[in-house]
Amino acid sequence: MFAVIKTGGKQYRVNAGDKLKIEKLEVKEGDEITFDQVLLVVDGETMRLGTPLVAGSAVTAKVVQQGRHDKVIVFKFKSKTRRRTKNTHRQPFTEIEVTGIK
Repeated sequence: MFAVIKTGGKQYRVNAGDKLKIEKLEVKEGDEITFDQVLLVVDGETMRLGTPLVAGSAVTAKVVQQGRHDKVIVFKFKSKTRRRTKNTHRQPFTEIEVTGIK
Protein backbone atom coordinates (compact mmCIF):
# COMPACT_ATOMS: atom_id res chain seq x y z
CA MET A 1 0.00 0.00 0.00
CA PHE A 2 1.29 3.44 -0.90
CA ALA A 3 0.00 6.98 -1.26
CA VAL A 4 0.99 10.22 -2.93
CA ILE A 5 0.80 13.27 -0.65
CA LYS A 6 1.27 16.96 -1.28
CA THR A 7 3.21 19.15 1.16
CA GLY A 8 5.44 22.17 0.78
CA GLY A 9 4.51 22.58 -2.88
CA LYS A 10 5.89 19.13 -3.74
CA GLN A 11 4.45 15.64 -4.13
CA TYR A 12 5.86 12.57 -2.38
CA ARG A 13 5.16 8.85 -2.78
CA VAL A 14 5.08 7.30 0.69
CA ASN A 15 4.78 3.82 2.17
CA ALA A 16 4.25 2.97 5.83
CA GLY A 17 7.65 3.01 7.55
CA ASP A 18 9.33 5.35 5.04
CA LYS A 19 11.62 8.13 6.26
CA LEU A 20 11.85 11.22 4.11
CA LYS A 21 12.99 14.83 4.28
CA ILE A 22 10.34 17.38 3.38
CA GLU A 23 10.15 21.17 3.42
CA LYS A 24 10.36 22.57 6.94
CA LEU A 25 7.20 22.41 9.06
CA GLU A 26 6.73 24.28 12.35
CA VAL A 27 6.41 21.21 14.59
CA LYS A 28 8.52 19.79 17.40
CA GLU A 29 10.54 16.59 17.22
CA GLY A 30 8.52 13.58 18.33
CA ASP A 31 5.14 15.11 17.39
CA GLU A 32 2.56 13.28 15.29
CA ILE A 33 1.36 15.09 12.17
CA THR A 34 -1.40 14.26 9.68
CA PHE A 35 -1.27 15.01 5.96
CA ASP A 36 -4.80 15.36 4.62
CA GLN A 37 -3.83 16.38 1.08
CA VAL A 38 -3.70 12.85 -0.36
CA LEU A 39 -3.71 12.73 -4.17
CA LEU A 40 -3.58 8.95 -4.74
CA VAL A 41 -4.00 5.77 -2.68
CA VAL A 42 -3.05 2.32 -4.04
CA ASP A 43 -3.90 -0.79 -2.01
CA GLY A 44 -2.95 -3.92 -3.95
CA GLU A 45 -5.25 -4.01 -6.98
CA THR A 46 -7.41 -1.10 -5.78
CA MET A 47 -6.49 2.43 -6.82
CA ARG A 48 -8.27 5.58 -5.65
CA LEU A 49 -7.39 8.73 -7.56
CA GLY A 50 -8.50 12.08 -6.20
CA THR A 51 -10.02 14.96 -8.15
CA PRO A 52 -7.88 16.66 -6.85
CA LEU A 53 -7.88 15.02 -3.38
CA VAL A 54 -9.01 11.59 -2.17
CA ALA A 55 -11.89 12.15 0.24
CA GLY A 56 -11.53 10.59 3.68
CA SER A 57 -7.86 9.66 3.26
CA ALA A 58 -4.98 10.78 5.45
CA VAL A 59 -1.35 9.91 6.09
CA THR A 60 0.03 10.04 9.63
CA ALA A 61 3.70 10.56 10.38
CA LYS A 62 6.05 11.14 13.29
CA VAL A 63 8.63 13.94 13.21
CA VAL A 64 12.11 12.46 13.58
CA GLN A 65 14.21 15.62 13.42
CA GLN A 66 14.49 19.21 12.25
CA GLY A 67 17.68 20.13 10.42
CA ARG A 68 19.40 21.75 7.48
CA HIS A 69 20.78 20.18 4.31
CA ASP A 70 24.44 20.34 3.30
CA LYS A 71 25.83 23.67 2.18
CA VAL A 72 25.42 24.49 -1.52
CA ILE A 73 27.83 26.96 -3.13
CA VAL A 74 26.31 29.42 -5.60
CA PHE A 75 29.09 30.90 -7.75
CA LYS A 76 28.40 33.38 -10.53
CA PHE A 77 31.08 34.53 -12.98
CA LYS A 78 31.01 37.00 -15.85
CA SER A 79 33.93 36.75 -18.22
CA LYS A 80 35.85 39.84 -19.39
CA THR A 81 34.42 42.07 -16.63
CA ARG A 82 36.09 40.33 -13.67
CA ARG A 83 32.77 40.08 -11.92
CA ARG A 84 32.32 37.11 -9.63
CA THR A 85 30.08 36.49 -6.64
CA LYS A 86 30.06 33.60 -4.25
CA ASN A 87 27.10 32.81 -1.99
CA THR A 88 26.12 29.79 0.04
CA HIS A 89 22.77 28.32 1.02
CA ARG A 90 21.50 25.68 3.48
CA GLN A 91 17.89 24.65 3.06
CA PRO A 92 16.01 23.73 6.26
CA PHE A 93 14.09 20.43 6.34
CA THR A 94 11.86 18.28 8.53
CA GLU A 95 12.56 14.54 8.55
CA ILE A 96 9.46 12.41 9.07
CA GLU A 97 8.70 8.71 9.42
CA VAL A 98 5.36 7.61 7.96
CA THR A 99 3.39 5.57 10.49
CA GLY A 100 0.17 4.83 8.61
CA ILE A 101 -2.07 5.41 5.62
CA LYS A 102 -5.86 5.60 6.11
